[in-house]
Amino acid sequence: MDLRVGVAGAGAMGRNHARAYGVLEGVRLEGVYDIEIERAEALVAEFGGKAVDSLEALSECCEAVSVTVPTNRHALIGGELLRLGTHILVEKPIASSEEEAEKLVQLAATTGKVLQVGHVERFNPVLRHLEDRLDRPKFIEAHRLSPFPNRSLDIGVVLDLMIHDLEIILHLVNSPLVHIDAVGVPVLTSHEDIANARLRFENGCVANVTASRISPDRMRKIRVFQENCYLSLDYQEQNGRVFWTDSEGIQVEEVEIDRSEPLLAELSAFADAVRGREGPAVSGSQGAAALETALCITRMIHDGG
Repeated sequence: MDLRVGVAGAGAMGRNHARAYGVLEGVRLEGVYDIEIERAEALVAEFGGKAVDSLEALSECCEAVSVTVPTNRHALIGGELLRLGTHILVEKPIASSEEEAEKLVQLAATTGKVLQVGHVERFNPVLRHLEDRLDRPKFIEAHRLSPFPNRSLDIGVVLDLMIHDLEIILHLVNSPLVHIDAVGVPVLTSHEDIANARLRFENGCVANVTASRISPDRMRKIRVFQENCYLSLDYQEQNGRVFWTDSEGIQVEEVEIDRSEPLLAELSAFADAVRGREGPAVSGSQGAAALETALCITRMIHDGG
């Protein structure tokens, strides 16, 4: 029997989730909720299901829901759906504050419902290849650059873009974070539009992370240096190279990656977690840790270091 799924929030992100659910095997889009019912109706006209006018109605027709409302409503909408007995996938960042994130994590634990956080880069096939090759990283460098988006202008580039790489780095290093240095500059908004952070971990690994939303070009790359090799991977192009040394000198291998859409893999993993086949790929606690790190960097930038 197909898993009955829904979407709360019929904006651009909600539309993307509705589209993906429509092509995913084993799930069926049943309901869409938005505070503006006309937007929900437009979405179901394109992808199916029915528009509903309340979270109660959405919970009644859906077992699992993607929460794609603005970040400042994640805790409110996600919390209410959990209380109604619905499994949720909350888009990143998990919430607006550490306190809100902790409440969602605790509520999921109390209700026994799945709480997955939408850090979609975890499902990029490039990262899966990196994980297979990983062995005690010593230094990580990540760049995430994009043109000005004309969206998410209520937050800075750290919470908008850098948080993707922060979550990945915390996952890869798997060691307590002990020190942060950060700088950022507002250019086109009142928040930082370009930022750099240097993270130092208890195990000695150092990560240098740069994010910009005022770049003329797009870039989403990560480089990982470890004792026996160096991996250079491009999330955007879904390709990369691995360098290592042997008795004949420096060797290079092109990384062959099955090109697939990360969002489809993310929603498929969410469905599997709801069915009890596995835990959430990015748990509420992991999403909360990424948020805490991003907010620490943001405050450091605003306070001048």
